[in-house]
Amino acid sequence: MIPTQIKFAPDEKTKGEQLAMTWDDGHRGFTSLRTLRDHCPCAGCKGETILLKSYTPLPQPELPGKYKLTGAHQVGSYALGVSWGDGHATGLYTWEHLRSLCECDLCISGTVEQQVQQ
Repeated sequence: MIPTQIKFAPDEKTKGEQLAMTWDDGHRGFTSLRTLRDHCPCAGCKGETILLKSYTPLPQPELPGKYKLTGAHQVGSYALGVSWGDGHATGLYTWEHLRSLCECDLCISGTVEQQVQQ
């Protein structure tokens, strides 16, 4: 699954901001910027495992701009690179990871997953 459109939009529920996405299977969903940042997949945020040794990230202070999106770009044909207002820009969100973060009612309830599996 690949997004056909990603755009920045206001979040009516939280009065914050979100990414609204349309996918090649026709699904339209959204992810709040807070959720996107809190689920950053980079090693500095989530840790990593190298040669069977796991590294836990060190706690980072919350800096101004943490949840302010300052840029986004496609990485190859598999991911979205995102830059944040606090200078963080190392997370690459694969299309699968980005889709798993969808906060629309269908995804939250699991209805979309049931439709895909049938």
